Amino acid sequence: MRSFRTTPSYNTPIHPALTSFADECCATLARLFAYVGTLALIAIVGVHQWDQLQMREAAEPAAKAGWSVALRSYPAFAVSQSDFLEKTATYEILRHPEGGRKDIMRWAAKDEKPGEMPVAELEIYRPGGEFNPSRPADIAARMDPKGGSELESAGIIDSKFGAVTLLRRPGDADPRACLAFLKRIDESSLQISGWSCQGDALPARRAAISCLLSRLILLTAGNEPKLAELFARAELRRAACGPAGPSPDWVTSAENPLLRGGL
Repeated sequence: MRSFRTTPSYNTPIHPALTSFADECCATLARLFAYVGTLALIAIVGVHQWDQLQMREAAEPAAKAGWSVALRSYPAFAVSQSDFLEKTATYEILRHPEGGRKDIMRWAAKDEKPGEMPVAELEIYRPGGEFNPSRPADIAARMDPKGGSELESAGIIDSKFGAVTLLRRPGDADPRACLAFLKRIDESSLQISGWSCQGDALPARRAAISCLLSRLILLTAGNEPKLAELFARAELRRAACGPAGPSPDWVTSAENPLLRGGL
């Protein structure tokens, strides 16, 4: 009887090679997924940063815009019984993105020529987050952009808001020269500044500024109770101011010593 022999089974190197190849394929595929995932994550972060940059760039122009004319705001102050009846009056309101507000009143001659500065200006500044107190150089630029940028002390005057610093061009001994003024009231976060060219001599110009401040009244305080309180107290100190100017004891002597130190 013929016997049948089965084919012997041998362990060949093919199977281990296939296993190793499969392992390599899985490892490569895993690395590929990790690489693609990393690229996707980098792309997502890049797109997010780009969006943030675009938003900041879009917001920067508004932040850099600074002061702008507020056409829809209403006047908060007025000057009663003004001596500028023959002058043209303008009222301008400026607002800052960080909350500041400036109410500016100007009086110009009716026959004023282009480029001529107004006869007088009064600015009431209520600061916000942008607070940058006015300096003599700032007022000098407002008085005459083509003139010098410096002012020196020209004494003080009394007013219903207390002592007010007077300023003038350095070395300007002309009694008819315009006088600037500056008053800061810290407790009410208020700053009053401006200038006046009224009067033919220094005493008359000092008196004109005192009258201008004496006649400054508050129309509305909005949500600022300290501002309303300030003007209520100031009215109690208000002195008579007739055509000839304020009473003698309302304006300090024209010969008072010049103020020293920084303003």
